[in-house]
Amino acid sequence: MATLSSVNALQASVAQAERQVRQDQVRVSQDASRLDASRDQLVKDRQTLSDTQRQSNQAAEPPLEAAPAVNLNSAIEKPSRAEQALPAALAAPKPQVNTLGQTIGKFINVVA
Repeated sequence: MATLSSVNALQASVAQAERQVRQDQVRVSQDASRLDASRDQLVKDRQTLSDTQRQSNQAAEPPLEAAPAVNLNSAIEKPSRAEQALPAALAAPKPQVNTLGQTIGKFINVVA
């Protein structure tokens, strides 16, 4: 039969083991929280790295070539003389002349 001291020693050992289990559970919980925080930070750091690399690549690209200068002398069209005439719809109507050579619709000079 077990003696009282051996029972007390067993109870003390069990209590010590339970305390150790609780402490270990707290450590595991804290480690899991730190691991989650580290993973979140890793995602942020990867995004920052990706953004920095993209900006670096854009900065390393050669600059776009400037458009060639426009010669304004050749930029202005010089239409032919025929193209410079007003369209018929905008031109002043030609005066009509009667059989006597007088302009119709205007004042006729009767002195001449």
